[in-house]
Amino acid sequence: MLIQRPYLLRAFYNWIVDSECTPHIIVDATKKGVDVPEQFIEDGKIVLNIAPSSVVQFTMDDNAIAFNARFSGQAMQVYVPVYAIVGIYARENGAGTMFPDEPAYEALEASPPDIEKKKPKSGGPKLTIVK
Repeated sequence: MLIQRPYLLRAFYNWIVDSECTPHIIVDATKKGVDVPEQFIEDGKIVLNIAPSSVVQFTMDDNAIAFNARFSGQAMQVYVPVYAIVGIYARENGAGTMFPDEPAYEALEASPPDIEKKKPKSGGPKLTIVK
C-alpha cells in the first residue's frame, strides 16, 4: 500500500477550507528538511496557519508543503516535508486528525532521497537561451 499521509492531508485540507474554516498543521520541527521560523518552535513543534488568505505561493504535493508567509512582519519561506506533519485541524472547532507513525517515513527520513526542495519561486518567469 502507498503511504497514506499525503492523501489524508489533502483531503482534510480541502474539507477544512471548503467548510470555511482555517487549516492549521502541527509540525515536528526536529525532523530533517523542515525549514520554519525557529523563534516560534515550542517543545520541538510548531503550529502553522496554512489558510489560503494567510500564505502565498502555496504548494502541496506528496513530498512537502511549501509557502511564503509573514511572521512578526518578516516575510519568510517555509518548507515542511510531509513526514514532519503530525496533524491538521480547523482553528475554529478543532476538527481534524493526528497522523499515525508510518514505518515507510522512518526509512525515508533515515536515508532521504536526493530531492531538491521545491521552495516557492521568489520572482517572475525567467528566460534562458538553450543551445
